[in-house]
Amino acid sequence: MRLDLPLRSGEVALVGAGPGDVSLLTLAAAKLIGDCDAIVYDALVSDEVLNMAAVGTALILAGKRGGRPSASQDDICDRLIELANEGKRVVRLKGGDPFVFGRGGEEMRALAAASIRFRVIPGITAGVAAPAMAGIPVTDRSVNATLAFLTGHEASAKSRMDWKSLVEAFPVLVFYMGAKNLPQIAVRLLEAGLAESTPLAIIYAATLDEENTTIATLKEAANGTVTARSPSIVIIGDVVNERICWKD
Repeated sequence: MRLDLPLRSGEVALVGAGPGDVSLLTLAAAKLIGDCDAIVYDALVSDEVLNMAAVGTALILAGKRGGRPSASQDDICDRLIELANEGKRVVRLKGGDPFVFGRGGEEMRALAAASIRFRVIPGITAGVAAPAMAGIPVTDRSVNATLAFLTGHEASAKSRMDWKSLVEAFPVLVFYMGAKNLPQIAVRLLEAGLAESTPLAIIYAATLDEENTTIATLKEAANGTVTARSPSIVIIGDVVNERICWKD
């Protein structure tokens, strides 16, 4: 099927909004955002992207930003189903890609269980886009043949990660939602065997006007010398040393 075909009545599109800059939307995403009845969007979707909606489109904030009041995932799924059953053409708009720490799988399963027609429009995920904007390759053949994408929420005492195996297997680590727990992440990585001098980059608001990159070491992150604010992507590993500042 052509992903950019107009939505049918009662159809839902799970759409990736990319890292923020409207020019990084896919063609299909841009077309559906501009031609639908309702957009259910997350807090990380930029105003620039939302401004592409047609006049009269219902804009429904679903929240989903760490540490702030948000609708529950069940409520979001129920809302999508309700709108579709009303015959609305619905865009579920998520920052980055719906299926990279975006709970797109949960929404897809809920829609399928309710027999709602849906389609998926992938987006550029921030874990790749943010380092690229900072001039850092997530892979470099002189450094790594593997990398891991991780959620910063797993730094808690109930972490499901085997941190020692993680650092042994992956020379480059990219953390989503890592701002709040950056000190704990750094401590766990040091305990798992990474050197204090291991470089890291904190990339805030990638692709937007307020974008900022901070280069530091794991030791500085662990002792709180450097901090991160949301939304940030944190990339850890020697690829940070390969950084080329390419923007004016």
